[in-house]
Amino acid sequence: MKNKMDEIAEYNQSRWKALVKADALFTRPKLNLNADSARRMIDSGGKLGNVAGKKVLCLAGGGGQQSAAFALLGAIVTVFDLSDEQLEQDKKVAAHYGFEIKTVQGDMRNISPFEKESFDIVYHAYSLNFVPDTIEVFRQVARVLRIGGIYHFGFANPFVMGVEQNDWNGEGYVLKEPYIDGARISYDDQDWVYDQESHEKVPKPIEYRHTLSNILSSLIENGFVISHVSDNCDINPDVNAEPKTWEHFTAFVPPWLSIWAILKSDI
Repeated sequence: MKNKMDEIAEYNQSRWKALVKADALFTRPKLNLNADSARRMIDSGGKLGNVAGKKVLCLAGGGGQQSAAFALLGAIVTVFDLSDEQLEQDKKVAAHYGFEIKTVQGDMRNISPFEKESFDIVYHAYSLNFVPDTIEVFRQVARVLRIGGIYHFGFANPFVMGVEQNDWNGEGYVLKEPYIDGARISYDDQDWVYDQESHEKVPKPIEYRHTLSNILSSLIENGFVISHVSDNCDINPDVNAEPKTWEHFTAFVPPWLSIWAILKSDI
C-alpha cells in the first residue's frame, strides 16, 4: 500500500507528470547506449569499478537513464521514484534492451520497502533539493546500503541557489537569496530543459537549500566517509560566451555539486 503523500510529494509528483508530457531532457529514456557510453554516463571518473552482479538502487532516479546504464554494465537494478510516469520510462528501456529492471513507486524520504543492507550502490540522481530534510534521506540510504557500499548523489550548489542566468548586471550574477538552510526557492526552468520552443505548461520547480555544512554533517552522522567531491557536473562553462547564456552563466556560477561517499559504519 502506498503511503499518504504530503504537499511536497504531491507537488513533485504533479510536476514530474508534466515534465514527462513536455518531453523534458531528463525524462527521455536512453535507448542508444552501449557499454562505453553507459560507463561514461554514470562513472566517467572510474569511481565504481566493475558493477557486474552488484545490486544497485537508482534512488529518485526514474526516467530510463541511469538504470539503463547500470543494467547494460551487468548490475542488478532497482529504481525507486515518486513518479509513475518516470518509472514507465525505465520499463521502456528494460523492454528495449531485453533486461530486467525492478521499479518501485515511492518517496525518497521513506524507502522502507527495502530491507537493511539490500544494495551495494545507491545512485541518487539530482533530486535531493526537492525535499527539505537531508538527514532523513541519508539515514534511509545508510540503512539499505551494505557496509563498504557506495553512495553517489548530486545536489544544487547551496551558495548560488536562486541565481539565474538572466541575473547578469554587467559585472557578475547577483545573489538574491539569503544563505539559510531549508529555504524554499523557486525559479524558471532553463531553456535547455526542453530544447523546443513550445511545450506543455510545466509548474516551476520548488527546491530547498541544503547548506554545505548540513550536507557534510548529515553524511558523517550517518556513518559515511566522503571519497570525492565535484563542482563541475556535466557542464561546459565558457567565460567568453555571451552573458546570460548558460555557458557564460556556469563559468561564474557552478550550479551543481556531486559527492561520492562510502558507508563505513552502521550507526
